[in-house]
Amino acid sequence: MLRVGDTSVLSPARSVDEPPLTIPRDPAREAARRELSKRMYHENDPSWFQRALNAFWDWVDKLFNSAASATPGGPLGLVVVIAAVLLVVGALWWRLGSPRRGPVSSAALFDDRPRSAADHRAAAEAHAAQGHWNQAVQERMRAIVRSLEERALLDIRPGRTADEAAAEAGRALPSHTDGLRSGARDFDDVTYGGRAATEQSYHRIAELDRDLERTKPVLAASATSHNAAHNARQGAAE
Repeated sequence: MLRVGDTSVLSPARSVDEPPLTIPRDPAREAARRELSKRMYHENDPSWFQRALNAFWDWVDKLFNSAASATPGGPLGLVVVIAAVLLVVGALWWRLGSPRRGPVSSAALFDDRPRSAADHRAAAEAHAAQGHWNQAVQERMRAIVRSLEERALLDIRPGRTADEAAAEAGRALPSHTDGLRSGARDFDDVTYGGRAATEQSYHRIAELDRDLERTKPVLAASATSHNAAHNARQGAAE
C-alpha cells in the first residue's frame, strides 16, 4: 500500500511470471540521445580546433604509412627520399633563383620619371654606400643607358629594355659589346629574375660606365669593318 497525503492507493502485486516492463527500440534510442546530449556529459570534450587538428594528424599518419609501405626500406627509406628531394630543390633554387615572372624583353628599363645620367649615378652610389646592391646595379645600368642617350648614341625611346639598349649601343661601341650584354643580364637578373646582386657585380657595371664615358663611338662605316673583322676572327678560332 502506498500513501500519498491522506489517500491510500493499493499497488497490485506483480506476479513473478509476468514479463519485465520493456520499452520499444526507437523511443529508447531517442531517450538515450536526449540524455547523452546534456551538457554534463560533454564538459571534457575536445574543442572543434583540437578535433580538426587530430583529424589532420590522423590523415598525415595514414599518408606517411601508405608511402612508407610503398618505399623500399620502409619509413627510413621514405625519410631518405624526402631529404634527397629537398636537397635537390634547394640546390636548384640556389643555382637558378626564383622563376622569372615573365619575359625580360617585355619589361621597360626606365619608369615614368625622366632623370639624367648624373641623377642615376648619384642614386646608384647612395644605394651602394648602404649595401643595397640590387638597387645600385639597377640605377647604374640606367645611368649607362641615359648617358648614351645624352651623347646621342642611342635615340630616346620609351619602353626600351636593357637587352635592347645593350644591343643597340654595341653597334656604336663595339669594343664594349660583351660588357653591355653582361650589364643588361645583371639588370634583368636582379629586376625580374629574383636574384641578388653582389658588390662585385656593382663594381663591374660601374667600371663599365666609366669606360664607356671615355670611349669614342665608332662611325657606321668603321663599325661595319670592325664587325666583319671580329666575325672573321671568331670564324678562324672555330
